[in-house]
Amino acid sequence: MLARALVPVFALCLAVGACTVKEDPLKAPPDVAAPPADALVTPSGLASKVLQVGLGQARPSALSTVRVHYTGWKTTGEMIDSSVARGEPAEFPLNMVITGWTEGLQLMVVGEKRRFWIPAKLAYETMPSRPQGMLVFDIELLAVR
Repeated sequence: MLARALVPVFALCLAVGACTVKEDPLKAPPDVAAPPADALVTPSGLASKVLQVGLGQARPSALSTVRVHYTGWKTTGEMIDSSVARGEPAEFPLNMVITGWTEGLQLMVVGEKRRFWIPAKLAYETMPSRPQGMLVFDIELLAVR
């Protein structure tokens, strides 16, 4: 009986293509090296994939302040930063972060979680003291103001 009840849920997940992915939020995802073929890619080269559908309607603008939970990795799998590990969400103006975040978060609604593959030119390419190359971030948008 339980198996029959789960089949429609699984079919809905396949049809929508965006169900919640349960992974260790601190461990590098299996697709950290490169975006999968089904990732959305913007004209700038930013790639993303929805991990959890948001229920909100508010989308941030480039001038919004956002509250997020995130974890970021190099494509080697090395974690570079995580609000999840610190146990406290981060809050900041979108016009004060890397271009990949500014562009990417404007695609999201509150409650959504996405994985972003941010090319070097949209990350820290001009800042040698920061992580270089493509960076991968899982970001959950908690609030917009």
